[in-house]
Amino acid sequence: MTVVMLGLIAAAAICIFVAVGLMVFSAYVARRVEQAVPPRGKFVDIGADRIHYVDRGNGPPLVFIHGLSGQLHNFAYLPLRDLEQTHRVIVLDRPGSGYSVRGAGSSAGITAQAQTIARFIEVLGLYKPTIVGHSLGGAIALALGLNHPRSVGRLALIAPLTHMIEPPRVFTQLVIPSSWVRGIVSVTLAVPLGIRNGPAALKAVFAPEAAPKDFAMKGGGLLGLRPRGFRAASSDLVAVNDDLPAQERRYPTLRVPVDVLYGRGDEILDWRHHGEALTRKVDHATLHLVDGGHMLPITQPEMTMEWLRTLVTVPTTTQASHATTTNA
Repeated sequence: MTVVMLGLIAAAAICIFVAVGLMVFSAYVARRVEQAVPPRGKFVDIGADRIHYVDRGNGPPLVFIHGLSGQLHNFAYLPLRDLEQTHRVIVLDRPGSGYSVRGAGSSAGITAQAQTIARFIEVLGLYKPTIVGHSLGGAIALALGLNHPRSVGRLALIAPLTHMIEPPRVFTQLVIPSSWVRGIVSVTLAVPLGIRNGPAALKAVFAPEAAPKDFAMKGGGLLGLRPRGFRAASSDLVAVNDDLPAQERRYPTLRVPVDVLYGRGDEILDWRHHGEALTRKVDHATLHLVDGGHMLPITQPEMTMEWLRTLVTVPTTTQASHATTTNA
């Protein structure tokens, strides 16, 4: 056996050893994360998907849909306990995110996720809930309004993704078109890179505001370190291209009330490209601007709840005209 051949065998053995080590480390981190931030709600099977959700309160229903790389803990900073005194509040993990499971044959596309949530609404027996969608959750909420209007009473969108853009730089590492490569990366490199790059990524997502010091636990940030979290987020981001361009063209046909909250300083999704552009296509939509960034439910929970309460306590029939409001 030649020296070259021995070198190749040795290199292959080292690569395998490193890969196995990374897989063991990733599994260990995932186990520790799930011990620190366990599931807190119920589970329901919707087709091939299994949805984890928290359901509290009584009254008119609201369903909260989180964004990319998120989970239901992203709404933990909102004073939901107060809202539960007058409304039924349901906060869910989207398929594949948090503790929800995306079935082997389920698509990560916006349309498919909206269909799963529409079936979830039906299974829970909710009558025309207000859909509160943040970021990518806003795009899914819009798909609900377009494709399942009988399942929706109102759309309350917080920093929603509404139009196609190049992925923000902080998310470029998630753009892995090959599902096979995505799976390999998720169980080997994703966790150590997530640990190394986590602080910088949080700073970018929350800018110009700061992430709260307890976000890892209270906000569920730790759950993003699991291989399944990376795999779901990558699948979600890659699948945006499948549905969003066609969805954009259908916005003028939206008939449900639409209200949008945006931060002027949002460095992930620009309010002009996503908020203002949506209201130009949806005559009856409103846009409310505030000083802040992308993560308003976490950085400005009281203000966000005040905006939301105004919507859910006003009859939808009074929101018939287009309006744009601005806070100082």
